[in-house]
Amino acid sequence: MKFSPFSYKYGSKRNLVYSNNGMVSTSHPYAAQAGLDILKKGGNAIDAAIATASTLTVVEPTSNGIGGDCFAIVWYKNKIYGLNASGYSPNNISIDKLKEKGFEDIPKFGWEPVTVPGAPAGWASLWKKFGLIDYNKIFKPAIEISEKGHPVSVTTSYYWQRASKIYKKMADKNPELFKNWIKTFTKKGTAPKPGELWKSQDHANTLKKIATTVSKDFYEGSIAEKILNFSKKTGGYLQFNDLKNYSPSFVNPISVNYNGYDIWEIPPNGQGITALIALNILNNFDMKKMSKLDKLHYQIEAMKLAFADTKYYVTDPDYMDVNPSDLLSKKYGEKRSKLINDKANKYETGNPHKGGTVYLAAADKYGNMVSFIQSNYMGFGSGIVVPETGIALQNRGKNFKFDESHPNCLMPNKRPYHTIIPGFITKNDTAVGPFGVMGGFMQPQGHLQVISNLIDKNLNPQESLDAPRWMFNKNKEIYFEKEFDINTIQKLSRKEHKIKIPASSGMFGRGQIILKNSQNVYCGGTEKRTDGYIAIY
Repeated sequence: MKFSPFSYKYGSKRNLVYSNNGMVSTSHPYAAQAGLDILKKGGNAIDAAIATASTLTVVEPTSNGIGGDCFAIVWYKNKIYGLNASGYSPNNISIDKLKEKGFEDIPKFGWEPVTVPGAPAGWASLWKKFGLIDYNKIFKPAIEISEKGHPVSVTTSYYWQRASKIYKKMADKNPELFKNWIKTFTKKGTAPKPGELWKSQDHANTLKKIATTVSKDFYEGSIAEKILNFSKKTGGYLQFNDLKNYSPSFVNPISVNYNGYDIWEIPPNGQGITALIALNILNNFDMKKMSKLDKLHYQIEAMKLAFADTKYYVTDPDYMDVNPSDLLSKKYGEKRSKLINDKANKYETGNPHKGGTVYLAAADKYGNMVSFIQSNYMGFGSGIVVPETGIALQNRGKNFKFDESHPNCLMPNKRPYHTIIPGFITKNDTAVGPFGVMGGFMQPQGHLQVISNLIDKNLNPQESLDAPRWMFNKNKEIYFEKEFDINTIQKLSRKEHKIKIPASSGMFGRGQIILKNSQNVYCGGTEKRTDGYIAIY
C-alpha cells in the first residue's frame, strides 16, 4: 500500500483514559509502555518516570537525550517535592574568552553552549529519595529497545530529517567537531523514515553503565573520560571537576492560587514562574465572565507582562536580583494588571521591589504522582556527540546573555535561564495531578492555556490539550493555530495584535495531563500534536 504517514485528511477524537492502578502519559508509546512495565513489576510512579525518561532518550532523540537536563515535581506520600537537575556552565568558560575567539554572541552549536548534563544525576537523585525497585531493572526497557531496535515514529522522523539537514551543514564546515552526529544519528547520512527500524548499541552500552553505577559512571567513570577526552581534543571547555562536582538540587516548588486551585512550578532558574506571574495577574480579573475575545486578549497581555519580567530577572537563583516571592506577590500582580487595556501593548520589565523537550506524567496505585520533563534544548542540542556513547550534548548555554551587566550573563559554574518546566495542581492540600506542555518558550504559555481550559472553561483533560493554542513571539506578534476561530482572530487584530498563522502546529508544544478524582481514579489526556500515548493497568 502507498500512503503518507504525514497526511491525515479527517479529524479524529481521542477519548479520556481512566485507570485505578497506574498511568503513564507521554509523547511516545514505547516510552509510556516502558513506564507501565515498571509499575507492573512493583515499581512506583517515580521508578516508572525514570524508565519512561530513559526510554525517551532512545525513541525520541530529536527532543531529549542522556546529555540533557531534567526537572521534576513529585507528589509522594501526600507531600510535594521539586527537583532541579539542570547543569551549570563549565568553570573554564567566560564572555572574555569567547570574545577573544571572535564570538559576538553565544552560538547555537559547538562547545560554547554546552552545559554539564543533569539528566543522569537527576534520575539517580529521584531514585535514591523515592525509588522502590532496583535501579538496574528500571533501565532494562530502554536498553532492550536500543539494542534490538524500534520503528521510528512519525513525529520523531519528521524532526530527525529536519535536524539532519542542519547538522550535515555543520559537519561540512567542521568535520572533526560534528562528524560524530552524522555517524551516530544517520545511516550513511540519511535520517530514518517513519516505520524504519533504528537501534544503537553505543546508546545501550551507555545506559548499561548508568544503570549499574547509579549514574556515577557518567560523571567520574568511563563515560566521563570519553566526554572529557573529546572535549580536550576538539577545543571544548568541560573539565574533570565540572562533571565530578555536579549534583542536582531538591527544591521547594513555588505556587499561586488560581480560582481555588494551587498551581505549582519549579522555582528559577526554570521559567515556570512565568506562568505563575501571568496567572497572578489574571487573578485580578473575572475570567469566567469574560467574552471569548476578552479572555484571549487578557491572557496574551498577562503573558507578555510575565515574559517582560522573567526574561530579565530569571537566571541561576544565586545571581537573581529579586526574590521569586516578590514577583508573585498579590500586590505586584495587581500593579502589573493595571497596565492592561483594550489594545495590544509592548511592556517593559517591572520593579517588584517598589510595589527545543519531552514531557511525561506518571501515577501509581499508592497515590504517588510525577510531573517530569527533560530536554537537549534545541532538538539534538549542540551538535556535539561524544564518540562511542550515543550521547548528544545539550546547548542549554545558548540562553545565557552575552552582556556582563545582565543578571543572566554567561559566567563560569552558573545555571542559565531554563525553558523546561513541569507543572502540578493541588486543591486544599490534596493532589489533583501533574500536567505539562513542552516546547521552548511556548511552555509557560501552554501551562497558562491548559490551566485556563481546565479551570475557567471546565474542559476535560483531553479537550484541554486538544484546544487550539496561541503563542506570543515578540512585541505584539502572536501566532495562532489554524484551527482557531477566524472571527476571533480578526477581532484580535483590531486590538492591534499582529497575527500570524503558521502551516504547522510544531511550535505550539506537546502536553500531557493526569488528574485524580475523589475515588482515587486517574483520568488522563495526551497530545494530539505528536505520537501521544497513555499506558494504563
